[in-house]
Amino acid sequence: MTVPARVSPARPRSRQRGVALFFALICMVAIMLAAVMLVRSVDTATLIAGNLAFQQSATRSADGGTEAAITYLAGVQAAESAKNVLTDATHLFNVDNGAAGYFASLDPAKSLTATSGSRFNWDNNDSVLVGTDASGNSIRYIIQRMCRLSGVAARDAECLYSAAAVDNNKQNIPLPQEICNGPGCPSAGQTPQLRVTTRVDGPKNTRSYLQTTVY
Repeated sequence: MTVPARVSPARPRSRQRGVALFFALICMVAIMLAAVMLVRSVDTATLIAGNLAFQQSATRSADGGTEAAITYLAGVQAAESAKNVLTDATHLFNVDNGAAGYFASLDPAKSLTATSGSRFNWDNNDSVLVGTDASGNSIRYIIQRMCRLSGVAARDAECLYSAAAVDNNKQNIPLPQEICNGPGCPSAGQTPQLRVTTRVDGPKNTRSYLQTTVY
């Protein structure tokens, strides 16, 4: 007697719901966003590095303006050697000369960096164009004597004086006490201070200022 074999009914296959595809798409979108952010980060870092390089180049070029200003001051000192700057009001160090970038008094109300109001315009009437270097940096300077008054003798100009000067390396620099005697003369070895401000305008609207005090 043959017993028929039992046949289990086939289970219906579960439908594919596409869950794996959904997560794969999310991962792809996340990877794409990460790639975009990485590219933007690299571009920003490159831009910042480039701007810093332009700024550093402009700052280094400002030294040329300071040297040119010192050369101008030395030329005036040599040309006016026959005059006593401390007692002669006509000495060029006692007179404003905007075309030469020289101002015998310091006006604290006049800004060197403002774009409006009481300010220096940094044109040929207020400053001196030294030139443009190989990097495309335009260099200008302004010299301000640290005194309250101009057009008068230095001893009457109410100046800010330096510490006592020292004759180094056998430099033939006359000290104030050698050419000025009596009330109003500065203490031995002192000389009025001068502030040199150099502005450098470079590529991509780069602008840098450098100030140096000389005497």
